[in-house]
Amino acid sequence: MINATRYINEDTSIVPMLKMLRDSGRATFLVTNSLWDYTNIVMNFLCESRTVDGSRKCNFHWLKYFDVVITGSAKPSFFHDGNRANLFEVELESGMLINTDNGSPMAQVGSSSPAPTLLLKGQKKACRVFQVLYVGDHIYGDILRRKKVLGWRTMLVVPELEREVELLWELRDTHKQLRLLRNEHDLIEDKIHHLKWSLKNAIALIIYDDFSTVEKQKLSSECNALEFQRDQVRFAHQQTQRECHQMVVILLYNMKQVD
Repeated sequence: MINATRYINEDTSIVPMLKMLRDSGRATFLVTNSLWDYTNIVMNFLCESRTVDGSRKCNFHWLKYFDVVITGSAKPSFFHDGNRANLFEVELESGMLINTDNGSPMAQVGSSSPAPTLLLKGQKKACRVFQVLYVGDHIYGDILRRKKVLGWRTMLVVPELEREVELLWELRDTHKQLRLLRNEHDLIEDKIHHLKWSLKNAIALIIYDDFSTVEKQKLSSECNALEFQRDQVRFAHQQTQRECHQMVVILLYNMKQVD
C-alpha cells in the first residue's frame, strides 16, 4: 500500500487553478522526470484526493486537465534538440510503451524554427513560444535554462517561502526590536569613537597646556559610561536574538504539527 499523504502535501487549490486555465482557453502541459506509474499515483492524489490501497485504484481522470503529459523526460536535456531521447506513447492501463514516429502524431513541445510554436493535439491552433509560461521549482534546470534556451516565460515555485512569510509576520515585533537595538549600538559606537579621538588629541594639548587634566578625565569618564551602555545594549541584543531563534524553532514545530 502506498500512503501518499506521508510524502506529499495536499493542495486543494490545484484543481480549481487547472480548471480556470482550461476554461479560459489556455493549453496546459506537464513535463516530469518521473515515470508513468509514479506520476499517475501522485496526480491521482493531487487532483482526485485518491490514495492507492486495496479497495481504491488509480484512474486517469486527471489527464483531462492537460493537453500534453510527458513522463520520464530526463530534464533538462529533454528541451535540447541534440540531447532529446526518442518519444514513446504510454499505454495507460499497463504502462507499456508504444512505438511512435518519435512522438508523431503526438504533440511536439517546442521547435528549432526561428519562431517556434507549441502544437496542440486535437486543436487547430498553436501558441508562440513567448506565450508559454513554464512553472518549475529548480532555478537552473527549470527557470534559467528555459528562459535562455527556449525564450519561455518562467515562474519559480518556492514552497518554503510561505512559511518564511508567516515567520516574518509572527516575529515582526522582535525583528523591529532587534533593528532598534542595532541602531542604538551603532550610535553609541560612533560617540565612543568620537570621544576616543578627542582624548587622543587631549593628550597632545595637555603637553602644550592647552587642555586641563580635569577636562581629560571628564572625557574619559564619558567614554567609560558609553562603553558600559554599549555593552548593555549588546547584551540585550544577544538576548533578544536568542529568544528570536527559540521562537522560530517553536513556530516551525507548530507548523509541522499542523501539516
